[in-house]
Amino acid sequence: MKSRWYEFKETAIKLRKKGFSIRNIEKKFKIPRSTLGGWFKNIELSERQKKQLLLNWKNGLTKARKKAIIWHNKEKEKRLKIAETAAMRIANNIDFRDKNIIELALAVLYLGEGAKKNLETAIGSSDPAILKFFIAALRNIYKTDLSKIRCELYLRADQNPAKTKIFWSKELKLPFENFKQVNIDKRTIGVKTYKDYNGVCNIRCGNVAIQRKLMYLSKIFIKKALIKYKY
Repeated sequence: MKSRWYEFKETAIKLRKKGFSIRNIEKKFKIPRSTLGGWFKNIELSERQKKQLLLNWKNGLTKARKKAIIWHNKEKEKRLKIAETAAMRIANNIDFRDKNIIELALAVLYLGEGAKKNLETAIGSSDPAILKFFIAALRNIYKTDLSKIRCELYLRADQNPAKTKIFWSKELKLPFENFKQVNIDKRTIGVKTYKDYNGVCNIRCGNVAIQRKLMYLSKIFIKKALIKYKY
């Protein structure tokens, strides 16, 4: 009994003898690979044809990977947009005039990033936005005199201290004179710094009372939250 694909057998065999891959023939005629395997079992391909099939397979694999990367990037963009929308929805419901909320946010930030061992209020970051928030909160909640804030930079070996000071001074809107000390990481000598990295800026305001309050506030908040959620 002839199979339902018998009419394509002769053409399929000719294509295989020309060096076409089984996958391409399978895709073209919708013939099961098991059937094609039976038809092609006695066909011997030349070394040139085998090399060409291998090359085609590698090229196909490269194209498939590129398509997969594009697909994954698009899916990631969708997920990021969903996350951004959800975050914006929450942010729009926050009353930024409420200093209790701002101080709580500052306390949680300080718990994670602030200095705790020294008797002073200080925080370091490579992200200007974090430091801007820190300074704005100090000024608006604690009426901190910005002229008393001291800034310390931690740079890589190939970074220009003077230019980096100017960058941070403009970004944070602090006097150039506030940037007293620059520390160079000698371990980075000979290693190129990636673009847009301006080192770490450490801000010190010297008031240990603020540090103590922020630490207590963050810990009390976490404790009460754990009680609320019975964890």
